[in-house]
Amino acid sequence: MKLNLRIGLALASALALSACVSPDVVTKTQVGDAKLTCTAIAVQLNQLEEIRKEAKKGKSMSGENIAAALLFWPAVIGNHSNAKQALEAANERHEVLVALAERKRCKL
Repeated sequence: MKLNLRIGLALASALALSACVSPDVVTKTQVGDAKLTCTAIAVQLNQLEEIRKEAKKGKSMSGENIAAALLFWPAVIGNHSNAKQALEAANERHEVLVALAERKRCKL
């Protein structure tokens, strides 16, 4: 009986942890920004879109967040906080990349 309980708790913990959304938090500026080519800027802008999508998932009432709330409610607070921070950072990085692309006269 105790073994079943431990296995159940382990599975519930794994589910709660897997439900956590943790998008990357990017830095606003990076060391090699001045040397980026137009192609590299476009690639980074596409990567930022993926980060934004992931961050928006963390702020929404998705099934994963609801499961996390039911099993381990502090995960929801962590998800929302991390998602908000990641979204803000991605927006700031986006502004830097767009300004850089304009200076380099890139056609994106």
